[in-house]
Amino acid sequence: MANGRSEAGVPAGPEPRGRTRWGLVAAILALPVLLVGGLLVLLVVSVLTDDEEWDGTRLEKVPCAEALAFGGAELPAGAQDAECTVQSWLDTNYQADFRMPRAGFDAWLTDTYPQAPRPGGPGTQACAHGSDYCFQLDVTGHPGTAAYYVDVNVTYVNAETARVRYSAFTT
Repeated sequence: MANGRSEAGVPAGPEPRGRTRWGLVAAILALPVLLVGGLLVLLVVSVLTDDEEWDGTRLEKVPCAEALAFGGAELPAGAQDAECTVQSWLDTNYQADFRMPRAGFDAWLTDTYPQAPRPGGPGTQACAHGSDYCFQLDVTGHPGTAAYYVDVNVTYVNAETARVRYSAFTT
């Protein structure tokens, strides 16, 4: 072997190069496929089992007493067709939509929010089209309220009925 020949007298060939490690190559190539496949499985499971909301963007029905109490109000006597919701995540927004006797609206408003601006007064000019009266009121620090602001939007449906859209929220 000292002369570079093998014991059989055949000259030694070139040094064998490293062999390809196909297992390692396959593992590296499979990693992105498995990652994408795993994410797809998680997405499908999430969609199929989405009973809980994570971000609070959905409206949830609540008792109207709870919705109005958040802003320091009560459902007025004679209220009908009341539907109330809450949306909460970083901020909380309770909404109520109900109809009530038009003749009782002023008394309910005065009892609930005596500091509310009168129709046509300051802060009532920005009503949405079709609204007869609206305002936003800062109720921060008022006893019995957890809201910071209350929005009230009133539309007189006819001579006997007023539709009230109420929102109490934090910002």
